[in-house]
Amino acid sequence: MPVSPLAVAAMLACARIGAIHTVIFAGFSAGSLAGRINDAKCKVVITFNQGLRGGRVVELKKIVDEAIKLCPTVQHVLVAHRTDNKVHMGDLDIPLEQEMAKEEPVCAPESMGSEDTLFLLYTSGSTGTPKGLVHTQAGYLLYAALTHRFVFDYRPGDVFGCVADIGWITGHSYVVYGPLCNGATSVLFESTPVYPDAGRYWEMVQRLKISQFYGAPTAFRLLLKFEDSWVKKYDRSSLRTLGSVGEPINHEAWEWLHRVVGDSRCTLVDTWWQTETGGICISPRPSEEGAEILPCMAMRPLFGIVPVLMDEKGNVLKGGDVSGALCLSQAWPGMARTIFGDHQRFMDAYFEAYPGYYFTGDGAYRTEDGYYQITGRMDDVINISGHRLGTAEIEDAMADHPAVPETAVIGYPHDIKGEAAFAFIVLKDDAGDADVVVKELRSVVASKIAKYAVPDQVLVVKRLPKTRSGKVMRRLLRKIVTGRAQDLGDTTTLEDPAVITEILSAYQEYKDKMGAAQ
Repeated sequence: MPVSPLAVAAMLACARIGAIHTVIFAGFSAGSLAGRINDAKCKVVITFNQGLRGGRVVELKKIVDEAIKLCPTVQHVLVAHRTDNKVHMGDLDIPLEQEMAKEEPVCAPESMGSEDTLFLLYTSGSTGTPKGLVHTQAGYLLYAALTHRFVFDYRPGDVFGCVADIGWITGHSYVVYGPLCNGATSVLFESTPVYPDAGRYWEMVQRLKISQFYGAPTAFRLLLKFEDSWVKKYDRSSLRTLGSVGEPINHEAWEWLHRVVGDSRCTLVDTWWQTETGGICISPRPSEEGAEILPCMAMRPLFGIVPVLMDEKGNVLKGGDVSGALCLSQAWPGMARTIFGDHQRFMDAYFEAYPGYYFTGDGAYRTEDGYYQITGRMDDVINISGHRLGTAEIEDAMADHPAVPETAVIGYPHDIKGEAAFAFIVLKDDAGDADVVVKELRSVVASKIAKYAVPDQVLVVKRLPKTRSGKVMRRLLRKIVTGRAQDLGDTTTLEDPAVITEILSAYQEYKDKMGAAQ
């Protein structure tokens, strides 16, 4: 189901009767949907006849029809209506609105144990099939509500605007459960940041008088390409807190959000957390009144979150000015309890690398003052001639160039250095001579980080391969560069699969050009 009042009602209805829900993002393919339904052994599927997103119609019911051919456990498909268009109704299909009209408006809540399952949510691992993470009744709700209130400075009467899809954990915790538990008015955003135009978010802020706005760096980087007038034509005086979620935010996007959107007066929280953690774990707020906020830094662990940094040998790193693997050393209420049907995989994925600690899979840097900066996934760390370097650092340096709104850097095998950096860059339309920009980028990286950090290869592409939640699928870029394009693995989460063909042909052209030059 797409983001909609009925989708939220369906989640809460499941919670009320003690049924376990697993929300599956409305952009998934039939194959991905079937895989998740079968893993969870779902009995009922709730969907819409069609979805509307960014001016496009999404044929949700057709995708469900295709999926359930492979799903023997499904007994009923409840079909709600987002459009007036008729869709095929089969033996399992039930028109939801008609069925709801027959029911009493009141339903007594089921009494549940605090550790009973509230929902499953699937997340991709670096290997294998998606993992169905289990979140429980009491701990999850407490943590979602507490973090919503304190991180965003929620006050009664605020209108909370989180533009995440409810198919992801951010939508669960900060569109549905956290805000509603605190009695907030929560905004449901069905569209995209640039439909019908680049002022979409800010028009909504003005119209609904939104107090807190929580979004993803990938959307902010997209909006950076457009004139500031798209922001400034709307009244944003209702905003008090701006938030960033999903990946480390780069300096250009942080500055734009703070200066242009927030008029340099709003609190900006760069939040770090995961599907597995249930809610925000490291964030600049809560803190003492007026405490400093450093750009692009999550900074302060929340109540009960005790981070440690580990070195490659599994030793705890003490003090400041150190980088290592980010682990959490004690349990917290919102943490996932297991992977549905596979507790061993849960233990292997999160507790095996550093026994006695939860391993987040992310690297982090701790400053002399004890603040934390997330440096990116550990598998996005490259080793160039013995220098360990997060690809996010190179991306950050390049993203400061005014002609380059988006970059993705990956490591690839190099005969001499062990690994080298390969940069994919998107240029603004008025960027001018691409070769000149590439030359400037190389010197920027050399001056900001070091000469060894300069990417050996830089390829200009029209766009980057992103999932529907806006994350760049760097593993696909890695496979293209290492000649494994015929084995891309699961690409069902891509926003637009055509991007692969685009990048492949740009890469082939680039290789031909390099070959001719040599």
